[in-house]
Amino acid sequence: MDDLHDLIVKSRELYQIKNEIPCPFFSGVVILNSDGFNHLLYKANRLPRNVSEQRLKLNLLKRALAVIQKAGTLQEYRIRLEKIGQMGKDGFTKAKNVEYWAFHDLFGKERKFLIRVIVRRVGDGKIHFWSVMPHGKIGRQKIYQEGIEDE
Repeated sequence: MDDLHDLIVKSRELYQIKNEIPCPFFSGVVILNSDGFNHLLYKANRLPRNVSEQRLKLNLLKRALAVIQKAGTLQEYRIRLEKIGQMGKDGFTKAKNVEYWAFHDLFGKERKFLIRVIVRRVGDGKIHFWSVMPHGKIGRQKIYQEGIEDE
């Protein structure tokens, strides 16, 4: 468990070196805020991710930030209405449009890995890093998900 703590500390330091990353796709910047970092450790329902999932996401963070810096082509886009914050005294919960963009990157020499980097914008806020994860396969080519952090 101590190695997970060390990984969290090192990843947080990497994440805090800059608070924004230039992104060619947006002709602007992607913000690095606590929402994105916390999403690497916790699920949307605020429950902690399991240890192996946390390790995987944190190990992919450096590569994810590099993907954002070179992202020129969008692979996925989604917009949906999501609840924001807690229910008010009137029984209603505010909702906003949330946009998600996904950029993919293939890496590895002997074994190929595909990762998916997600950035998002809540309402008319700033675009920020949201998540990174291994992503399925490409056609018939076998894409590995085990050992991805070793590459």
